[in-house]
Amino acid sequence: MKNDRNETPKSIRLGHTQGSVNGRNSKPIRSDRDLTKGSIPRHLWYLSWPQMAESFFSIIDQLADLFWAGRIGYKAIAGLGVSQTYILMLMSARMGLDAGMRAMISRAVGAGDNKYANHILFQAISITIIWSLVVGSVGIIFADELLSFVGVSDEVVELASMYMKLQFIGMSLMSFQRLSGGALQAAGDSVTPLKSATVSRLGHLLLSPFLIFGWWLFPEMNLAGAAVANILAQLIGVVINFTVLFRGSSRLKLDISEYDVDLALSWRLLRIGFPAAITGLQRSGSQLVLLMVVSSFGDAPAAAFALTRRTENVVNHTSRGLGRAAGTLSAQNLGAGDTSRARLSFSWSILYAAIISVIAMSVLWIFSEEVAILFSDSREFVSHASLWIAILALATFPMSCVQIFTQGISNTGATLIPMVITLVTFWVIEVPLGFGLSYFTTLDSVGVAWAIVIGNIARSLLLYVYFLRGSWLKTGII
Repeated sequence: MKNDRNETPKSIRLGHTQGSVNGRNSKPIRSDRDLTKGSIPRHLWYLSWPQMAESFFSIIDQLADLFWAGRIGYKAIAGLGVSQTYILMLMSARMGLDAGMRAMISRAVGAGDNKYANHILFQAISITIIWSLVVGSVGIIFADELLSFVGVSDEVVELASMYMKLQFIGMSLMSFQRLSGGALQAAGDSVTPLKSATVSRLGHLLLSPFLIFGWWLFPEMNLAGAAVANILAQLIGVVINFTVLFRGSSRLKLDISEYDVDLALSWRLLRIGFPAAITGLQRSGSQLVLLMVVSSFGDAPAAAFALTRRTENVVNHTSRGLGRAAGTLSAQNLGAGDTSRARLSFSWSILYAAIISVIAMSVLWIFSEEVAILFSDSREFVSHASLWIAILALATFPMSCVQIFTQGISNTGATLIPMVITLVTFWVIEVPLGFGLSYFTTLDSVGVAWAIVIGNIARSLLLYVYFLRGSWLKTGII
């Protein structure tokens, strides 16, 4: 495969037809922008708005499940929140593979080597199949033990058990949707993944209440109904993305006859993605530890924690989409050898994030109680959740910067230093502060909220320093 890569003419650029790249006549590709030339802010917006919208739909989907769970009771919110924390932790680890894949595909496309980009994607698919089978099976078998581990009540475990088992099946399908969507985005097509996410998320939103409450002809499944709706929705999204990939209506075109196992490339994918996987895994792992601290104060604080983390993810996921877009734009320019455009991609993304953060912070601060009441009218729940939302509103801009730098820089292939910074700030600052402020001051569970704010400020400052140093600006194909 290395020879094929070297034989690909460097004159092949982003505006050519798919047929010219793959050696056959075909219709023009869906995305014909040359991201290595022209206006950076326009390219960034072109790439980012579909990814931000896709990420926004993803978190709205989670909030909708919490809303319907609140109709069952706040203990259902707690159980669903714990389950989602585990799923997000495992998905964050797997998305390290996506970061490595995105970096390699973006640079290959930027250098004009689309055939090599297809080969990279095939290896990533193979790794994801193995991951899904192993992790999904373990999760289904030990779902009850995982729920009990964080310290929630037996009632919460009973409510969430089947939901969590089914979510591990949904996680496997989600892995393929994220993988295929990430590959398309890295190649410059952000619209197809948005279509996939929109159709699947709308399907989930519409189907969930029917399966949860047994409306019309559907069976009443309680929380498990939301998980079944998610499985069906994710399946639709996978079909949409892979249809585009196999038809070749993007820069990438998969052909089963061209698939071959490349252990060296698979190892390189894992090596590049491993630090990003650790970054995501320990970020979610630290949240699980903090959830255990909060749960020790009761089910109501645990439910407030679950709601607040999903609410703040409206900002986080939107910034994540912006960061990935900046990473794609930067990586393609690094593949073409232009470091100045790569750096400017991040500068513009931070400006966009500042605007989004000011709006989000204002809404969450002013309407914190109204947001809490929307999910449950329990006085105990509302008193905890409204305070959490108001405090964490203060961290919206630092959180946005963290997402842009970690997602964006990792998607250029520089995954090690973001991992180190994330490890240090979580386990040396945020988690110890969460323990100390909760157990040794009068703040109780709210001490965790303040620890999260302080941790994000420290993390964003260190990542900004690393960005300014520019040691991540390495050119060429990786």
